[in-house]
Amino acid sequence: MKKPQSYKDLDIYLLAKELAVKVHRLTIEKLPKFEMYEESSQLRRSSKSIVSNIVEGFGRRRYKNEFIQFLTYAIASCDETKVHIAILHETGSLKKDGSEELFHSYEELGAKLFNFREAVIKSHRSS
Repeated sequence: MKKPQSYKDLDIYLLAKELAVKVHRLTIEKLPKFEMYEESSQLRRSSKSIVSNIVEGFGRRRYKNEFIQFLTYAIASCDETKVHIAILHETGSLKKDGSEELFHSYEELGAKLFNFREAVIKSHRSS
């Protein structure tokens, strides 16, 4: 496997960014206006936090523990994002068809983040 030269070479980054854009559009266009500054705002922030933590971690990849720490933050933000999606679904603000697909996509991203972090833990060299 070719060593990534940029965070833009990472599948987890590409997927996280794609989902963050999707979440942003969804919360602006599809959710009720009363959710704008409540749950949908939290959802936008947590989804964008995943992307930010991947990028910041990659920038610190030379330092194994910091790289792992930021990947752990990305996983935690992914879990937070799933909770916000579930709450929006359970309160009726996000319809079932939109919430199930989005939730599944974040479950897939979470698994990929976890596997990537495990690979970094096992194979990372600081030198």
